[in-house]
Amino acid sequence: MFKKIIKGGHKKHSKSDSIDGSLHGYGLPGSGHPVSGTNSSVVVNYASRPGHNAKSSNPCPRTTLPPMFAVEPLPLFKDVAVSDRQNLFLRKLQICCFRLDFSNTLKLVREKEIKRQTLLELVDFIQSGSSKITERCQEEMIKMVVVNIFRCLPPASHENTGQEAKDPEDEEPYLEPSWPHLQLVYELLLRYIVSSDTDTKVAKKYIDHTFVSKLIDLFGSEDPREREYLKMVLHRIYGKFMVHRPLIRKAINNIFYRFIYETQRHSGIGELLEILGSIIHGFTLPMKEEHKLFLVRVLIPLHKPKAVSTYHQQLSYCVVQFVEKDYKLADKVIRGLLKYWPMINCQKEVLFLGELEEVLEATQTAEFQRCIVPLFRQIARCLNSAHFQVSERALFLWNNEHIVGLIAHNRRVILPIIFEALERNIQHHWNEDIHGLTANVLKMFLEMDAELFDECEARFAEKKAKARDLEEQREMIWKKLADAAAERGGDHMVTV
Repeated sequence: MFKKIIKGGHKKHSKSDSIDGSLHGYGLPGSGHPVSGTNSSVVVNYASRPGHNAKSSNPCPRTTLPPMFAVEPLPLFKDVAVSDRQNLFLRKLQICCFRLDFSNTLKLVREKEIKRQTLLELVDFIQSGSSKITERCQEEMIKMVVVNIFRCLPPASHENTGQEAKDPEDEEPYLEPSWPHLQLVYELLLRYIVSSDTDTKVAKKYIDHTFVSKLIDLFGSEDPREREYLKMVLHRIYGKFMVHRPLIRKAINNIFYRFIYETQRHSGIGELLEILGSIIHGFTLPMKEEHKLFLVRVLIPLHKPKAVSTYHQQLSYCVVQFVEKDYKLADKVIRGLLKYWPMINCQKEVLFLGELEEVLEATQTAEFQRCIVPLFRQIARCLNSAHFQVSERALFLWNNEHIVGLIAHNRRVILPIIFEALERNIQHHWNEDIHGLTANVLKMFLEMDAELFDECEARFAEKKAKARDLEEQREMIWKKLADAAAERGGDHMVTV
């Protein structure tokens, strides 16, 4: 039965039998035809279809399968002899190399369903591990993956349209129409990489530097479903292929540099940071200088872009991981946060305060003492913020036992800096909840050191009295000037 189907590939097709032109132009595994995807490059802006002149990466002689000119169903793996399954695997890969037009949902419906079912069978075949696939099958499978996933990405909604860029949080992501097929291709690749039957020495011939670089470029896709699969695949590649690790780190760094200093637009920053969080977790001590530079030159400046809220959770995790790995980095991290502290964006300030709490929780006394003054000057400004969420989040720092311990140990430096801000909250802040939280903090300081508290209270009263005297003197001087002007100007004097 199977041999008849294979021979059927030699049948000459009439014009009426041929599939729409949108199917053609792509090399097929086992056919001896070039695979266009191997030379294609992933770009963010719309471009023409990739070239079709790539050469096969493995020039060794082999038995070629007859080319396929139409998407036709093939028998299931369980319905053929074990000895024929490798050839059937290659024939199914040929079907999956046809890229179908998804711009029209009513077009090529039968072919789309055949390809989807074929991809499902391939995924099940790899996942079951019932038969170890040959090196040739692995090569052709990666070629099929290349043909399907490496493509030109459509432009973002704000690019080449003349429209003003919107807030990334408000934009609706572009969803890839061919996702029913793409998802299964990614699933097949993922199952192949994680399979215990996959020999890394063989696989790295086909999952090479070029493949990995193009895979990382795909993180620019606006479809969150695709980025999620890319994250899983790249993470597994990083774990399994040691040879690719420096390349992956460098490529991710370059994306971050372009994002921070040039475009400030990229869809995959959060997913890339999530991968890096796992990588940082595996760092050993003493930490390499390369990793410390990455913290200073990439992670800390990533707090600057306006879109930080879209990836802050992953960014905060990476930064805290560094401090937990090496507590001596706490001073650099805290000063970096202060450098990029938002001035007018209250929601961003709330995020910064949350991250600051996590960093302080991993900070030791010596590093804390190095940045006390600038840190608590900023906290004092946050305490007096008219936005109650900022003030509330700053006051919540005193709910953390470790931070309270650090503050208590250095209270003689800290209380004089923030006492005035606390008193102003009690006297002038509009929100009643802030009054209650501030009173609790003042009570805490009073219980820590009543003598110091009285000193600060006396200084504040003295400063307030001096300010009142200065204001009275200023008003008196203005009154004298007004009286003098009234005597000279008479009726021409205008008073306000």
